[in-house]
Amino acid sequence: MTDRYFEDYVPGVTYDCGSIEVTEAEILEFARRFDPQTFHVDPVAAVDGPYGGLIASGWHTASLMMRLYADNYLSPLSSLGSPGVDELRWPRPVRPGAVLSLRATVLEARLSRSKPDRGLVRTRAEFVDAEDEVVFSASLLNFFLVRPE
Repeated sequence: MTDRYFEDYVPGVTYDCGSIEVTEAEILEFARRFDPQTFHVDPVAAVDGPYGGLIASGWHTASLMMRLYADNYLSPLSSLGSPGVDELRWPRPVRPGAVLSLRATVLEARLSRSKPDRGLVRTRAEFVDAEDEVVFSASLLNFFLVRPE
């Protein structure tokens, strides 16, 4: 992973980017700081809420995805950042104790017209739970350097 360049992100290839467990303590800590809705911060009140229990903030889930994406997909040698994210979705709630696995599929790769030393890669990132149900998905854009000659 560390030595990937633009040319190594081939459309159609799917990468396993690891797994992470979502703990109740992390759900509460994140939500108290950034998304203090009852179903994220109060396990007792959440039981009577719309999800029947405590769930992670979608932004927490996105942050966990980013950690695995940065560690296991983006190359520190060639990654130049991102111009944005499209189609961000949270189709299922994430509960304490869930183990989420990240898969990243290269959808498109094209060279920059204005900067020939780099290319743009579009990737479908999906977090799946133990039942292989998608709990998070997004279409991510990233710039990568082309391999030096």
